[in-house]
Amino acid sequence: MKITYCFKVRSFVLAAALGAGLNFASPAFAASWIFGPNGEGLTRLETLEGHDTFGRAINDAGQVAGFAVTAGFGGERAFITGPNGAGITDLGTLGGSISYANDINDAGRVVGYSDTAGGISHAFITGPDGVGMTDLGTLGGLSSFAFGVNATGQVVGHSNTSGGAFHAFITGPNGVGMTDLGTLGGTSSFAIGLNDAGQVIGHSTTAAGASHAFITGPDGVGLTDLGTLGEASINGAGQVAGGFSAPQGMLHAFITGPNGAGVTDLGTLGGVSSFANGINDTGQVVGDSDTAGGVRHAFITGPNGVGMTDLNSSVDLPDGSVLTAANDINNQGLVVAVSAIPEPASYALMLAGLGLIGFMARRKKSAEIQVDAI
Repeated sequence: MKITYCFKVRSFVLAAALGAGLNFASPAFAASWIFGPNGEGLTRLETLEGHDTFGRAINDAGQVAGFAVTAGFGGERAFITGPNGAGITDLGTLGGSISYANDINDAGRVVGYSDTAGGISHAFITGPDGVGMTDLGTLGGLSSFAFGVNATGQVVGHSNTSGGAFHAFITGPNGVGMTDLGTLGGTSSFAIGLNDAGQVIGHSTTAAGASHAFITGPDGVGLTDLGTLGEASINGAGQVAGGFSAPQGMLHAFITGPNGAGVTDLGTLGGVSSFANGINDTGQVVGDSDTAGGVRHAFITGPNGVGMTDLNSSVDLPDGSVLTAANDINNQGLVVAVSAIPEPASYALMLAGLGLIGFMARRKKSAEIQVDAI
């Protein structure tokens, strides 16, 4: 899940841990790239003020939405690119200092969240091609966060209710109105993504206090319990991809059948864990996985999740660069991924570490999300 606490926590420990995991002898910074499934058309995204750039989502025109570091800590800003990743535009904020973009539809409408002038995070949607930023409000509480948008501009995310708990929401077309999706019997729920039919995926606490994934019917109607899956994305057929606790106890990437039925373990790149971050309408899945050497690499599968390939084996990056996570894939097979690049500036590793951990935290265990919600 694209979640907020990982961006708020400024920890040298987290950054150092990431650097160690990547096995870099020198500090690194983050860059984002788009390319075809076989590495063709490799394009590095531009930056805002020359700092780290994190591509989060890509539409069928190749427009990318994400966030970039503009002025050190506390300076993250949402951005949109042109088609095929060309150029970069700062989307601004809702009056505060920071903003994050989490998803984009084929019209270029971007959703995410931004600090308001009062320092409270609110969900937003933009107009086509990222023009203008509209505050989506809340479910009666203080804050809200948007994580997915479909072709009609329906938006999903989560918001505080008047009672203070976080509940998943869906809006009408173009972000109009906010409907509480309820829970699986517990106190809180979180929506992660949706498809063009308005089927929503997310997770919720149950009456027993467990955290379970859910999928809804069209337009967010009804929550079906998917059990202890860690969902990340959904395609037009209702196939869900994310991570689940494999029999050996480690997190593994998975794909389901249509409407969330059945779970297929996608395995790893030779290591112990993996996670699926994006899926397109053919069922191609992208994500990140441990390798046999214990480092995190980006992966892609074939249609319906068949086969897992290390993207570093097909993409010719600058010397020393490593694709650590693939975050989304469009229906043309264009992938947006993030790499770590050796760089002498010591502060850059800290920024890259925080951002990359934020990427992974978007999809990891529900407990992490609940920590953020408190």
